[in-house]
Amino acid sequence: MKAIIVCASASHGNTKRIAEVMGQVLEAVVVDPEQVDMAELSTYDLVGFGSGIFMTKFHPRLRQFVRSLPKGERRRAFVFATSGLPEPPFRPFARPLVRLLEQRGFEVADTFSCRGFDTWLPFRLVGGINKGRPNAADLEAARTFAEGLRARTGVAS
Repeated sequence: MKAIIVCASASHGNTKRIAEVMGQVLEAVVVDPEQVDMAELSTYDLVGFGSGIFMTKFHPRLRQFVRSLPKGERRRAFVFATSGLPEPPFRPFARPLVRLLEQRGFEVADTFSCRGFDTWLPFRLVGGINKGRPNAADLEAARTFAEGLRARTGVAS
């Protein structure tokens, strides 16, 4: 089985670091949304979609990319994010993106999120929050998440 990770990492490289750890486990290439060949995307068995969270939403480049995907055959996907603030239980960050992916024919196997260094205003005024995140424990959690995906989906086995 083949995997690819589509990652929009904009501010501090937080999400890219998480994507790279997952990519090592899944033997998946990590690409920006603009680098994806739509025809080639259909050859992957598992597709990861991730970005930082901006104003409780995934990065606009990733959302636009997912909206541009043709509706097609069922493939497995996963969603991941980094964020400065914790995910509110009443409004999970991933829910809108998961729904959009399902509308495009993806079966979302799982989601992952962790904290990341954030200097969005007003946090910039105090030098940011979550300095040093994602840290070693976050990267290990991402590795464990990807290992679980690999075991459940058969990717890179």
